[in-house]
Amino acid sequence: MRPLAALLLALLAVGAAPAATLAPRLDALVELAHRDRHFDGVVLIGRDDDIAYSRAIGEEAPGVPMRTDSVWRLASLTKQVTALLVMQQVAAGTIDLDSPVSRYWPTWPSPHAGQITIRMLLKHMSGLADPEDSPKDAQGVPGFYRARGALASPMRNAAGYCALKPRTPPGIEYHYNNCDYLVLGALLQIITGQSYADLVQQRIAGPLGLDHFGLFSPARPDSPATMPGYDTEGRPGPRLNLGVYGAAGSLFGTPQDIWRFDRALMAGTLLDAAATAEMWKGDPAIGMTALGAWSYTVALAGCPDPVALVERRGAIGGIQIRNFFEPSARIAVILLTNRAAVDFGEIWQGKGLSYDFLSTALCPAPTAPNP
Repeated sequence: MRPLAALLLALLAVGAAPAATLAPRLDALVELAHRDRHFDGVVLIGRDDDIAYSRAIGEEAPGVPMRTDSVWRLASLTKQVTALLVMQQVAAGTIDLDSPVSRYWPTWPSPHAGQITIRMLLKHMSGLADPEDSPKDAQGVPGFYRARGALASPMRNAAGYCALKPRTPPGIEYHYNNCDYLVLGALLQIITGQSYADLVQQRIAGPLGLDHFGLFSPARPDSPATMPGYDTEGRPGPRLNLGVYGAAGSLFGTPQDIWRFDRALMAGTLLDAAATAEMWKGDPAIGMTALGAWSYTVALAGCPDPVALVERRGAIGGIQIRNFFEPSARIAVILLTNRAAVDFGEIWQGKGLSYDFLSTALCPAPTAPNP
């Protein structure tokens, strides 16, 4: 049984034009990933204005085949959307990235309200309390994500749990934290006078024609029904209040919705060039973290030069998503699985599922040498 990396190298050695070989090369990777890496899910490749490749494999649930157009929990891809909405306000002159939260929300009760800037929130440098530290239940789930009723309100939590008992002073360290984006969602509502859900609909879902793109409500966390997730042992993922994640992780949508969002970002139809460049500026001091995503340059198998990528990942209740795009080429690589056991690997390691799919989708297949 050959590993994916070995198969990738074998496929790259085949002499053929990229347009003629992309689908079979990707088909081979999808099938081997399913067989050897337990990948049940969807792979979608977008190029310019078209979907160049779309394939589902495995099962959504026992006996139910995976489909390419099912609705998924988008988890922390929500943060990429939140960062865009914030940067639209920056472009409009109503938010300054380096001003403190207190400038826009004078009554925010955090002891560091006058020190935590919008940029710190976007880059997870705020030092705020972390929902992951809330008391865990018998399944190991933090109680924050099981909350119901008023305790599940993202706006209330931004002013309550997230504002109290900070982990550290602001600006000290990078710490990935959903509270950062819950506070950003509250700020967007305060500044615009519109709910986060309305902003998503009016600025993104409506203009881009995303018919299945929306936000779970804390009061109706199971509506709509979305792709079920399975834990590392193959058991159904824990029951969470998907609405409590708010601007940090409450969006749902289809793989095609993700692609249309990526395409609009790369085409510059949602944000001007200067604000987009600021949003995608990776900080090497904190792992190339940008605003709502990661942005970095990496060597891929088969590409003659390093490739500049924007990456956003998400995971929730067994669902895992990887959303990559290469802005200059306007190519997106979107990988979704409902199995927590799938290991995507890390791109910088030069191996793994993500690396192999990116190399195949973004790098040309070399032509065979003349005999």
